[in-house]
Amino acid sequence: MKHTYVLLLIGLVLFGAFLAGCTQQQVSTTPSQALKIGVVASLTGPSSTTGKDVWQSAQLAADEINAKGGVYVKDLGKSVPIVLVQGDDESTREGGQKAVSKMITQDNVDMLVGGFSSAVVSAHQSIVAEHNVPYIITGASTPVITRRTDVNTSYMFHHAPTTDDSGSQTTLFIDNVIRPAINNKFGYPAERPLKLAVLYQDSPYGKGHLEAIKNTIANNSLKINLVSQETFKMGESDFRTALTSIKSADPDVVYVAAFLNEQIPIETQAMRDVDLKKIFIAIEPNDDPDFYKGVGKYGDYSIIQSRFSPYTVPKGPTETAYKKFVSDFDKKYGGFPGMMGVATYEGVYIGAKAVENAGTLNKTAVKNAIATLQMPQIVENMQGQTINFSQDFRESKFDLTMEQLVWDTAVNETRPKIVSPANLKESEFVLPDWYVPAKA
Repeated sequence: MKHTYVLLLIGLVLFGAFLAGCTQQQVSTTPSQALKIGVVASLTGPSSTTGKDVWQSAQLAADEINAKGGVYVKDLGKSVPIVLVQGDDESTREGGQKAVSKMITQDNVDMLVGGFSSAVVSAHQSIVAEHNVPYIITGASTPVITRRTDVNTSYMFHHAPTTDDSGSQTTLFIDNVIRPAINNKFGYPAERPLKLAVLYQDSPYGKGHLEAIKNTIANNSLKINLVSQETFKMGESDFRTALTSIKSADPDVVYVAAFLNEQIPIETQAMRDVDLKKIFIAIEPNDDPDFYKGVGKYGDYSIIQSRFSPYTVPKGPTETAYKKFVSDFDKKYGGFPGMMGVATYEGVYIGAKAVENAGTLNKTAVKNAIATLQMPQIVENMQGQTINFSQDFRESKFDLTMEQLVWDTAVNETRPKIVSPANLKESEFVLPDWYVPAKA
């Protein structure tokens, strides 16, 4: 018995030494210096599907850069790896404040990327401003984000189309393409104004789209009449009351400013429960595989404004990189990336390039390097084929597309076809036979 105890004691000592050795090995392989990037992502809560996409895409970019040797920092005289720090904003303002505060004050990140909801991002901007941390915001499409004057936003850069940009292009498309199509098909006078209903999220994102619609109509003297303006709270799931009110207003088109978890039930309930046989328009945060899967046949012939889609590739200089990103994401995670994912993927590359240009991890120098960045476009089509940020409000500018969803029997889902702009067009815009226009 005594011999057994001795053997047991020896075994425990050896096992302890083994664990200590593993711990020591783990410590020794941890980089003493690295570019630490905090990723602001909605990993839980209503926007968790998008948040997962954001985090995985950031990981893909970091892995690619690290595989090529990391980021060269002149001050250090060497290349350092990128280490990502996860910051779950929980799809709430309070969650975002907590996550950003921890990443800055405890994890000591060198910069931040990500940020989806305008409301959530606006709530933690003061924390970023207080600590002067470079922040490449890849969502939060309200232009207020970098234009507000109550917070110093000089360290914040907007790598996403603003609601001004996307709202303007979408409204012009409605007037230039959808309005003539309706008038031609139903024999209305060419000058007949289009009747537009807007269903928007009660947030800076939704209100930004409504303002952009109104400004675009006024500034361009468009023949569009707003006949209904209905709002909803972020995260709502039952829209039948608002949709019934819209139906009574008898619009030609319904413009929806919503997130993925809202857009799907909106279009489903409109067609299935309210019998609202109109053309629905979705905005780019919804251009995600889960949208096509979730909306099913109820999305057939609807429109989505986009800058990146997993199911259609614009012809041109980014086509190869576009396909590679989608393929690499699929191989790594077993699925397709969404629009917020590709923007954050690019955000990591932007941050890495800025550090190389600055030659240091000093936050002010990195901020200045982002402000003067002139970087070739990566996956998404940029104006001038270059990623840079405007001198006034630090916004990058994208070439956007309008896509129409068409049912694909081979996959039992809708698939998008680019219908605008003309140089990227894959097919013509179509009014389906079931469509019912507003009464003339």
